[in-house]
Amino acid sequence: MFKLAIIGRPNVGKSTLFNKLTGKRLAIVDDRPGITRDWQKARATLYDLEFDLIDTAGLEEEFNDSIEGRMRKQTEHALGNADMALMVIDARDGLTPVDRHFADWLRRQDIPVILAANKCDTKIGRENLFEAYELGLGEPIAISAEHGLGYGDLHEALKPHVEQHKDDPLETEDKDEDETPGLDYDEDSGFGFGDEDIEEQGVEKPIKIAIVGRPNVGKSTLVNALLGEHRMMTGPEAGITRDAVSIPWEYQGRKLTLVDTAGLRKRAKITDAMEKDMAHDALRAIRLAQVVVLVLDANQAMERQDLTIADHVIREGRALVIAMNKWDDVDDRKDTLEELEYKLGKSLPQVKRLPVATISALHNKRLDTLMARVFDIYELWNRRVPTAKLNRWLSMMVSHHPPPLSQGRQNKVRYMTQIKARPPSFAIWVSKPKDVPDSYEKYLTNGLRDDFDLPGVPIRLFLRTSKNPYSKQ
Repeated sequence: MFKLAIIGRPNVGKSTLFNKLTGKRLAIVDDRPGITRDWQKARATLYDLEFDLIDTAGLEEEFNDSIEGRMRKQTEHALGNADMALMVIDARDGLTPVDRHFADWLRRQDIPVILAANKCDTKIGRENLFEAYELGLGEPIAISAEHGLGYGDLHEALKPHVEQHKDDPLETEDKDEDETPGLDYDEDSGFGFGDEDIEEQGVEKPIKIAIVGRPNVGKSTLVNALLGEHRMMTGPEAGITRDAVSIPWEYQGRKLTLVDTAGLRKRAKITDAMEKDMAHDALRAIRLAQVVVLVLDANQAMERQDLTIADHVIREGRALVIAMNKWDDVDDRKDTLEELEYKLGKSLPQVKRLPVATISALHNKRLDTLMARVFDIYELWNRRVPTAKLNRWLSMMVSHHPPPLSQGRQNKVRYMTQIKARPPSFAIWVSKPKDVPDSYEKYLTNGLRDDFDLPGVPIRLFLRTSKNPYSKQ
């Protein structure tokens, strides 16, 4: 698939253009410069053209280890994965020294370039358009990313390159790389969260794994360690990651999609509009994931915010794995694990025996153990129990402990079946479902977990009743 990288200095409208062409709100957009930090790729369409579009961080003249310098390295990495660059400038601002510097840098790269002058929907933008010829990148295309102006001209400039890429006999599709799924997908739009994870043709879809946690616990470091490359920007500063970035990956022959997310702080501390967008993206990544890896700092494990995130994951019905990061720095490991087990049991009684992996993302230690936990919990999350076996079990449970009477009469438990997996969900038909107390539902749920070996996954139980054909209509 043809890959187009959007390049330019901060705040020229790259992420706005990325969202428009992909048709999804994947990148956070804000008036402040430097919002985008990690590059991300998604499938884009422009009329009859289809290609992979790469959003990049704003280019700045920094060549040190500052955040800006690391952003520049990320953009250079993204450009190395592209077939063509689309350099975007802000026509309202006119040419800046940074524009000239990076235009000169792009001319020295072995990659074709299209120049787009954004924000040409204003008079001053149209007047400044002709300055763009000075960059030596060919005729500039006047566009307005926000209002969809100039997309026809962009299509004409891009079309021969996309078609040449298709016709190149030496060009082969990357069979190890799937299209990066957009986080705006839901169950109806093909993201793959129905009861089954197998397409009609029998092709297994990637397992979606969201990496979540508080700021600065090592989420991006873990993603980089799993991928074996410096894909996500990392550093000692908290809150480096902003966009939720989806990355296709293959591990031991299984296709996966890793989603790195921004750190989740307490809701009361989130006052900035951009941080609200970051938190919204992270929560949406949880909702659309299949397995969620909650990364903890082993030196400050299971603080209240960690428990809040874990509870949200369970309520969303996702499979949860606890990753105790920075384990090499822990002195009393036995006490730390005992404290973790106690807090999980006390605060998350609805799930028992959550899988825990002790890792060091920085030193690539015990990552295989973490992935084994992910695959194990994924299999449990997909488990189905035969109806005949369920009803034999239900008869045994009711005989040992029948439900309380309803208005002096026996509340008959008639039938049970599993209505879906992901997570395991069961329906039980009883005479008076509203009269079954919560304690009895917990009794049945705990029995299901213990007797059918369903540790660590959320179980949903629904009480129903059959309609009485002799009741008055």
